[in-house]
Amino acid sequence: MSSKKYFFFLAAAALSFQVTAQKHSSTPPEVSPMPMKPEMTEIWEPEVPVVTPAKTLGDAPSDAIILFDGSSLDQWVSQKDNTKPAPWKIVDNDHFEVVPGSGGISTKMKFGDCQLHIEFSAPDKVEGESQGRGNSGLFLQNRYELQILDSYNNRTYRNGQAGSIYKDHAPLVNAMRSPLEWNTYDVIYRAPRFKKDGTLDSKAEITVLHNGVLIQNHTVINGNTYYIGLHNYPSAHGDDVISLQDHGNKTQFRNIWLRKL
Repeated sequence: MSSKKYFFFLAAAALSFQVTAQKHSSTPPEVSPMPMKPEMTEIWEPEVPVVTPAKTLGDAPSDAIILFDGSSLDQWVSQKDNTKPAPWKIVDNDHFEVVPGSGGISTKMKFGDCQLHIEFSAPDKVEGESQGRGNSGLFLQNRYELQILDSYNNRTYRNGQAGSIYKDHAPLVNAMRSPLEWNTYDVIYRAPRFKKDGTLDSKAEITVLHNGVLIQNHTVINGNTYYIGLHNYPSAHGDDVISLQDHGNKTQFRNIWLRKL
């Protein structure tokens, strides 16, 4: 090949490489090959489904699963024996309270990712201190505890007070009301994911508002709740029940509803 032909060959190869590089470059061209129009970034289908919100903030929207509305505990069973009804006491067709010593209660239905609303109150008569005062717990997938405790002027360990992921993460703040008032938890929960071989893919996450105050912000849950020892994920699991704990105090509950996510 003559030197002149070789020069033209190199020039053509360089030009071809430059064009190819431009086509695959992540840098957008200075001038768009096609002017953008507003409708080019509008997505019309499928239409977003309609959900009717409650007239009163905190009440259940139209697509919620009602777990307790004051009338019955039909959605719950005994945690000791899930063939038996929930042994706790309904008061004034308004709320129910723990019957100490009867054991915890669990939902009949199983859940994974969810939005959950629950209202609770400490016993009207203030008794005990630290973990002995108004103690209960909300267990997501029957494993991961969001602590319920009377933390109004009641000192205890920070990762065990109201709003904590028990023995895991303390709440950002203490937003507890007095024992004669009702509290709300609004929970956004993402269940853990497991690989096909059963190993952990991603940990559970939780966001919690306590009386409208953010206290857990996309908090990563480090595993099963244990009173003693480090939390972990011992085995893969799917959807499971939601449980409320009997810790020997007459803690009260009302207006419980859930939306599957």
